[in-house]
Amino acid sequence: MALASSISTQPTLSPATKPPSRKQRSVLGLWHLLSLDAPTIAALWVWFIAAADHMRLPLSSIAAMFLAVWMLYAADRLLDTRMLDSQSPQEQHLEARHYFHHRHRTGFLTGILLASAGLAPLLLRLSTGAIHLYLILGGLLFGYFILIHATRSAHRFPKEIAVGIFFAAATFIPTVAREPSLRLVLLPSALLLAMLCSLNCLFIYAWEHDPERPSAPDHPAHATTRFALRHLPLFAVAIAFAGTILSVLFHRAPWQIPLATAVSAALLLVLHHRRRRIAPLALRAAADLVLLTPLLLIPFLRR
Repeated sequence: MALASSISTQPTLSPATKPPSRKQRSVLGLWHLLSLDAPTIAALWVWFIAAADHMRLPLSSIAAMFLAVWMLYAADRLLDTRMLDSQSPQEQHLEARHYFHHRHRTGFLTGILLASAGLAPLLLRLSTGAIHLYLILGGLLFGYFILIHATRSAHRFPKEIAVGIFFAAATFIPTVAREPSLRLVLLPSALLLAMLCSLNCLFIYAWEHDPERPSAPDHPAHATTRFALRHLPLFAVAIAFAGTILSVLFHRAPWQIPLATAVSAALLLVLHHRRRRIAPLALRAAADLVLLTPLLLIPFLRR
């Protein structure tokens, strides 16, 4: 959601990892390198959740989500690379996305400024309820964002769980702000989406810290992360199963939301089993691509 490094500690990745050449970049790879993956996913899920609940969100709400998430991800990756110029090549533990942002940092900084200017009028068009909920979520996110970039203790917090909670909460806010009675009804689906987003982070962490790669983390993962990494396939199956059951048996909430979650979890598991056959950049981008499963269920949304 680009999810794995959206709220990350200092990256601990291979010095052998090099930015892909222009000939190696595909459309999918550029989608990831430009930090467009997470905002695309967020905007799609915001629209999809509302549409599944028979709501039509204004375009300004969806655009605001896209711009806000893109700014967050781009800024996070630029912060991850802030010490790059002062480090020797042997000390640069970064992935392709970080090198790309560092190389084009002027362009990304300009983009963030322009996105800020575009986001401001869009925020004024959000409902009072949505703004109130976003302020609460934004305050918590800002505190966590500062914590991981300003302290050395970020590894004590399960960042993968934090990513899942923040991302799922942000995508459900526009719908529940317009119809507060849906908060409890949509809670199981929101929790399931949070678990899917965390699973996405965990799979990417596992792939990027593969013991067969010449990289090693410079800090230990959180105990929760280490436990989850040992049981990733089981968690993927559990989320896929729970999403399927929820979509079939729990009729108070739209069935399309948990079903999309279940399909994404299953596709992540497929990628995990085929990870040795896919180039790292393509694999990283594909992990976010499989979160676009709401597109498959658009024909089943009631008008």
